[in-house]
Amino acid sequence: MPELPEVEVVRRGVELHAVGRTLERAVVHHPRAVRRHLPGAADLESRLAGRRLMAARRRGKYLWFDLDGDPVPDESLVLHLGMSGQVLVQPAGHSSTHPHLRVELLFDDGGPDLWFVDQRTFGGLALEPLLPVAPGADETVPASVAHIARDPLDPAYDVGSVVEALRRKDTGLKRALLDQTLVSGIGNIYADEALWRARLHGARSTRTLRRTEARRVLDAAAEVMREALGQGGTSFDALYVDVNGESGYFDRSLAAYGQAGEPCPRCGTPIRRDAFMNRSSYSCPHCQPRPRNPHW
Repeated sequence: MPELPEVEVVRRGVELHAVGRTLERAVVHHPRAVRRHLPGAADLESRLAGRRLMAARRRGKYLWFDLDGDPVPDESLVLHLGMSGQVLVQPAGHSSTHPHLRVELLFDDGGPDLWFVDQRTFGGLALEPLLPVAPGADETVPASVAHIARDPLDPAYDVGSVVEALRRKDTGLKRALLDQTLVSGIGNIYADEALWRARLHGARSTRTLRRTEARRVLDAAAEVMREALGQGGTSFDALYVDVNGESGYFDRSLAAYGQAGEPCPRCGTPIRRDAFMNRSSYSCPHCQPRPRNPHW
């Protein structure tokens, strides 16, 4: 599942190639790709025709494009990447023969178009109203994103408040890091990397954390995601690419995630894999000792 750095790479690509341009039309090739838009494919196509993309925005793993409105944008095109969604820039008029092409966004200026490609069809697009983040606030988010917390790369992110909220929870530390209503953008990969950097085990109870420890792991999450973003994100296969179809290479820098049996870069102890929420969790047995009372 793409996490914050991978989604931000896509957002930047759309901002570069599409923001400020006007859609001539949208073409939906597979109805499942617009299943979240309840009025259906024909409605989405008709409502996007002639609309201008005003901004490409993101919160955590959530991506959306503000559309022109009067006097200010009041509607957004929300894009869910799902497990395998890709946004690809293609030359105008390029033959749409990709086997997994789901939606085309075609512009009226003869410039490049955007394709939404999704092999597993878990992602999709939908039009949603933009809502103020708080009563009277100028900042807006789509309705489906309103409950999502700010992420560590958001300029308005308040790490001190998140530290206190984290310590008030009664759960395992890794579960808390994955809670998008607490802090968004952190998924399985970057949670394991942040915990490794902070020398904390994911099964540690949040109730036992000192403020310095909570701050350390949150700062580590921000640090590792900034580094991943600088390398185009983490691509384990051809599904995680930027708008030009190029893969990121942060997977070469991973210290813990996916490294079972490999030596810890810090102490040399083989990295351990544990089952976690129908997935896997990776840690160093020496640097991240398991708590006496694991709280997964």
